[in-house]
Amino acid sequence: MSDTLPQNDLRAQLLSAVPFAAHLGIAFDEAGPERVEGTLPWSPQLCTAGGVLHGGALMTLADTVGAVCAYLNLPEGEATSTIESKTNFLRAVRSGTARAVARPLHVGGSFIVVQTEVYDDQGRLAGQTTQTQAVLAPRSK
Repeated sequence: MSDTLPQNDLRAQLLSAVPFAAHLGIAFDEAGPERVEGTLPWSPQLCTAGGVLHGGALMTLADTVGAVCAYLNLPEGEATSTIESKTNFLRAVRSGTARAVARPLHVGGSFIVVQTEVYDDQGRLAGQTTQTQAVLAPRSK
């Protein structure tokens, strides 16, 4: 997959590679090596008590957007997998659309570290995730 594709084609390819994210309703608004942005609309099926968007849904949004950011920073032919993820929840998302913005903090030969901020639909910081992605060389068959 190339980050030189038109943005609509790239976002569609990325989403098709992550069917779980598509099932939840995650969409990519921007996708490039320096910044990936995605959204998750609030829905009652993704909530916990009191109409609060479930932390697991927000973590899925952050993990997905962060993993795509790591993927877009990989050397040709290599893959990635999350090996560590830490999330701080700062406020509840009770309506609208959660928006996640991921940026690489470190791009190395063995690891990529990504920071993802999650915002509510009023632009308030709802959470912050830092994840470490392993850079995986192709396996020989």
